[in-house]
Amino acid sequence: MKLVIGIVRPERANEVLEALHRADIRGYSISRVQGHGGEVDRVETYRGTTVKMELSEKLRFEIAVSEPYVQPTIDAICAGARTGEVGDGKIFVLDLEQAVRIRSGEKDAGAVTPVGQ
Repeated sequence: MKLVIGIVRPERANEVLEALHRADIRGYSISRVQGHGGEVDRVETYRGTTVKMELSEKLRFEIAVSEPYVQPTIDAICAGARTGEVGDGKIFVLDLEQAVRIRSGEKDAGAVTPVGQ
């Protein structure tokens, strides 16, 4: 099992969600986060004061999947999030030691595989 974490532009959220749906990836969490990567710092005017904005708003998708779903999940996030510009985001894949579906008590791959699969 793996935990796939995708950090993407907020304006690409619908495209990522649609791509995940097409790939039959159903279980995910989404959080609003701030971060700084390879983007050029931007300068904004706030109440008449020029401010250097070093952090960018992003969305963090966290998706626990069994092995057969790892690459389709990565491909779906890339397809939905890619604009070709700096700041499209990153994907991290981590080993997942254990998962338990609270409703049924299913463990590990059975807990992260979509219901009905």
